[in-house]
Amino acid sequence: MDAAHATDHSAALMRRGLMLILSSPSGAGKTTLTRNLLQSPGLDLTLSISVTTRARRTSEINGIHYHFISVEEFHRMRDTGALLESAEVHGNFYGTPRAPVDAILAQGRDVLFDIDYQGAQQVRERAQSDVVSVFILPPSMKELRARLERRAEDSTATIEKRLENARTEIRRWSQYDYVLVNDDIQQTMNDLVAILSAERLRRPRQQRGVEAFVQGLLAE
Repeated sequence: MDAAHATDHSAALMRRGLMLILSSPSGAGKTTLTRNLLQSPGLDLTLSISVTTRARRTSEINGIHYHFISVEEFHRMRDTGALLESAEVHGNFYGTPRAPVDAILAQGRDVLFDIDYQGAQQVRERAQSDVVSVFILPPSMKELRARLERRAEDSTATIEKRLENARTEIRRWSQYDYVLVNDDIQQTMNDLVAILSAERLRRPRQQRGVEAFVQGLLAE
């Protein structure tokens, strides 16, 4: 049974949504998996849109790729607890707003996060019971290097830096709920859908709906 069927089967049971976090080293396939998950209409996943203080690129749309805000607004959000996670990268600030995520979860719908291990750790600390985290591993470092080289986007020095960073990230694998080796993209997708299906059916997420359903059963 896939996640869509599981959702249909339990449609009468109100549940709280979940946060599905995907992390991986660059080149392991996370971007492709994220895109495929979002383009699967039966899964009904919403991508978390981050805020950032960096300048908008000409190809980017405010509210679609990022919410572009001032440094002052970012600091206000961070200091008042309005961000689930935040980080500074190359002098710019990034973060995940809490309010829109909470609103989606309250509707019984799920939010997809494409963030690194530092962001994943912060989200887990702030919303532990709502989080399902998955780390995507490459089948080998040799294959990871080959994927980065096939992109033809980075210099040799940049690729070496990405591989160095990948080793740091891979060492964090044990911080995640699930770990998948992305040797075959379709199999990895199948595994992700299976994880999503099972996590949607966990009792704590359906507690209120099941309680109401059981009360009705016992009243018959």
